[in-house]
Amino acid sequence: MTPIVSVLIVFIGFTCLLLVGAMVPQSSARVPTGRGRGSKWWGIAKVGEPTNLIQNTIRGGGIGGSYLEPVVQAVLRKKQQRLVRENRGVLEAIAKGANEAIVECKHQFRNRRWNCPTKAFWRGKNIFGKIVDKGCRETAFLYAITSAAVTHAVVRACSEGAIESCTCDYRLHNKYSRSMSSDQNWKWGSCSDNIEFGYKFSRDFVDAGEKIRDMRGTMNLHNNEAGRMHVQSLMRRQCKCHGMSGSCTMKTCWMRLPNLREVGNSIKDRFDGASRVLISNAGSLRDFGRRTRYKFQLKPYNPDHKPPSKKDLVFFEDSPNFCDKDARYGVSGTVGRACNVSSMGVDGCDLMCCGRGYTVSVKTVVERCKCTFKWCCQVECKNCTVTRTYYTCK
Repeated sequence: MTPIVSVLIVFIGFTCLLLVGAMVPQSSARVPTGRGRGSKWWGIAKVGEPTNLIQNTIRGGGIGGSYLEPVVQAVLRKKQQRLVRENRGVLEAIAKGANEAIVECKHQFRNRRWNCPTKAFWRGKNIFGKIVDKGCRETAFLYAITSAAVTHAVVRACSEGAIESCTCDYRLHNKYSRSMSSDQNWKWGSCSDNIEFGYKFSRDFVDAGEKIRDMRGTMNLHNNEAGRMHVQSLMRRQCKCHGMSGSCTMKTCWMRLPNLREVGNSIKDRFDGASRVLISNAGSLRDFGRRTRYKFQLKPYNPDHKPPSKKDLVFFEDSPNFCDKDARYGVSGTVGRACNVSSMGVDGCDLMCCGRGYTVSVKTVVERCKCTFKWCCQVECKNCTVTRTYYTCK
């Protein structure tokens, strides 16, 4: 082989490699940088608006892969789509839970610098913005409250008969017990909320997008589980008395879901005391046939602190500076935010405005007042002119 032929062969081979590389789509050659991988399904809260999600999603009276609208398929992974197909009626509960999580998050952080802003959802963009790309406290709360809300909504839908694959929890039905504080007898009855089904379904569905490959995946799974644990631990026994002339000689009791606001308050308490963590070297390898998965363990960042419990929220990165606008994480800053001039807390003008000061404006508004009830059935009010003082951050 002559030198000229060798050079030609090398040149042709190099040219072919360049052509093949140009034909490969850029998206497939690029490693995803977003770390909120498991949060894509949150978009189910928005894809059904403004019409009913089920009517907008299912055609032909059945449910299957061919009946899911493309916009729904875009936010659900294959395992999540399968779970939806196998549990007819659950999609509406998931959407309701996701929307309730948004409302609850906004309520819990209404007086904070970060007030749980949501973005216009389209083509897979996260409804909570880029904050989910950071492993901070706020992200920990988002994962916990969405997992808890889906658990709550699915359990409630089971009791209402809206999901074909589950019903009330009758495992303890007609079993007798005795109150610890008295000699009064009572028995399990009625329709207990099926926390077992809701807990398991939420774990299968919500955790479907997470993999324990790194610190972030471990953090997300821990916070998902923490949200479910808060719902389960707040389940309460509710009873109804039976007996002659209003006596309570016998009680019929059942397990009832807590109000989601109660769950939100509990998770918010854990947010304020969230644990900063590291991955412990004392992990363990698990063999799953051809796949080997590493099970990481979390340890406190500060060795003097106790390890996080199952209900604690965990994070490993500092939160952004919510005082100033930061396009990287979708933070709009606190300029123009209302503040409470008489408060020394996080909603006070000193903390909310980050030391920049605030403006005072006085407005005269007309409000309904002196309302009275008229039989039957009207409420009559007068119009009152009042002066209001507003304080907004500079």
